[in-house]
Amino acid sequence: MEINWSTFLLEILNFLVLLWILKRFLYQPVLDTLAKRRAGVEQTLASAQAAKAEAEALQAQYENRLVQWNAEREAAREGLRREIAEERGRRHAALEQELEREREKARVLDEKQRADSLRKYQETALAQGERFVARLLSGFAGPELESRLFDLALSQLDGLPGERLDAIRLACEEAPEAAEASTAYPLDAASRNRLSDKLSGLLGLPVACHFKEDRSLLAGLHVTLGPWVFQANLRDEIKGFAASAHEPD
Repeated sequence: MEINWSTFLLEILNFLVLLWILKRFLYQPVLDTLAKRRAGVEQTLASAQAAKAEAEALQAQYENRLVQWNAEREAAREGLRREIAEERGRRHAALEQELEREREKARVLDEKQRADSLRKYQETALAQGERFVARLLSGFAGPELESRLFDLALSQLDGLPGERLDAIRLACEEAPEAAEASTAYPLDAASRNRLSDKLSGLLGLPVACHFKEDRSLLAGLHVTLGPWVFQANLRDEIKGFAASAHEPD
């Protein structure tokens, strides 16, 4: 079998031309397309990796923010609970103070009511006692008792202090007027003269006396000379005792 070299060379040449044509117009575009696709895939993968990294960063940031938000929320709750507790304590203290003031007011009012009631009872008891003593002494009152009280009154006049006598004397000199002497029973002329002489001697000036009867005195003497009042009788003594009982200790 003979080889046709010319034909063989042509076949080789055709094959080479075919390879060049395939490479130029088919293989190279396919390679370029594959390269472009590979580049696109790599870019997509890179974008996906970047997106994934960004998503992971966002997730971590969100988780950190969530933890921070939970901590802030817990701190806010704790602060709110503390404020509520403090406000409750302030209101409780204010309520206790208000209740204490109300209790103090109630106590003061109760004490005042008790004091008023006690004072009324005392006043009633003193008034009843005064009436009782007045009725009791009225049974013993009479000219004899009045005579004794009259003598006692004259002796008490001798015990008046000098400054009191000076004040009475000055008042009588500035506005001279007669003395008014009241007794429960009529005085005889001698007793009237004794009283006038006693007053004139004490004051060092003449003193005229106007005498009258006042059975409410029960027994004793009541003298008024200008601003000066001299009481030596059962009625005024009883009233003086009742008045002193009303005075605080």
